[in-house]
Amino acid sequence: MHWERLSEDVYVFTSDRYAQVTASLIVSGRIGVMIDTLPFPEETGQIALFARRRCPDGVRYVVYTQHQADHTYGAFMFPRAEIIAHSLCRDILLAKGYRALEAAKAQSPELGAIRLRLPTVTFSGGIFALRLPGKTLEIFPTPGHTPDSVAVILQEEKILFAGDTVMAIPTVGDGDIDQLRGSIEMVAALPLESIVQGHGEIILRGEIKDNIRRSLNYLDQLHTRVHKVVESGGTREDARRITLESCGLQRVLLSGVVTQLHQANTVSLYDRLVPALPKPQPEPQARPVQPSDKTAAPGKPKPAPATTGKVKVKTRAMGKAAAKNKAKSKPAVKPAPKPARKRPAAKGAQPVTPQSTSTRKPERATPAPKKK
Repeated sequence: MHWERLSEDVYVFTSDRYAQVTASLIVSGRIGVMIDTLPFPEETGQIALFARRRCPDGVRYVVYTQHQADHTYGAFMFPRAEIIAHSLCRDILLAKGYRALEAAKAQSPELGAIRLRLPTVTFSGGIFALRLPGKTLEIFPTPGHTPDSVAVILQEEKILFAGDTVMAIPTVGDGDIDQLRGSIEMVAALPLESIVQGHGEIILRGEIKDNIRRSLNYLDQLHTRVHKVVESGGTREDARRITLESCGLQRVLLSGVVTQLHQANTVSLYDRLVPALPKPQPEPQARPVQPSDKTAAPGKPKPAPATTGKVKVKTRAMGKAAAKNKAKSKPAVKPAPKPARKRPAAKGAQPVTPQSTSTRKPERATPAPKKK
């Protein structure tokens, strides 16, 4: 491990054992704040000894920039410190952290002393401000590398502790490439003096724009090339063959680990793009028409039903007003009167003369004069 003094009260420690991962100590009066820790107890133990000499009251806070082991395993060396992180960081560590630590201990006995520490102070959005004597730290979400990623800015000195949002090669991990691009662009808009990367060397003010441009270009090239593999029906192995150089970066970064990170990026992006592409729909095939009981077979016209002289007409019920309007609009057709059936007259009965249906009053008949 090696360390350097970035400003009067800021120290940056870089691991020699794993991918140049960084941890930082900010001194405020008699207390200290750690931004991440290193994964191996040997290296974090040296930081703890340094902090005791520099901070008489010890390290009061440890900030996790995300949940992964290379940022969190060393926190057990600071047992009195509050752990600050995104709320998702705590959720992920509860779900996966203990299992992952046991697996890591089985592979590396030197990790046997590590005890996983969960965040004790969490936030989920906006800016979490930590005000200390003469120092103001603002912690804010920067999702993309992981869903729980955060960055920390020391306002008085315009130093950004970016975690894995900014590093020698942008890595998607279990996050989202579009969110990562958005977080990097947000960093580019900040007025900064320097950036402490999650992995790699410190970026000074004059180098920030070029580093950000290179990172965004890498993400664009990566997306374009993996998308072509997916569109052409290629496999994950085809995506893995996309070279780092074709995306604009060099293999010498991060002690050679950059190649492994690049391959992990290609596979992660391939897996994400495969289900996103629309699957070709098969062309519909014509179905033969099968005659049913209710449909006549083709070629044979269906015979019209024979009429019996009586036609049944179905009518809909209408309201009184609608019926009147219909009667006015269409002249009513009166059916022709049926001839009256003649009944045989009964014996001794007088024939019945039909009465007039006229409404006119009958005139009174003048009686005929009597014959003398």
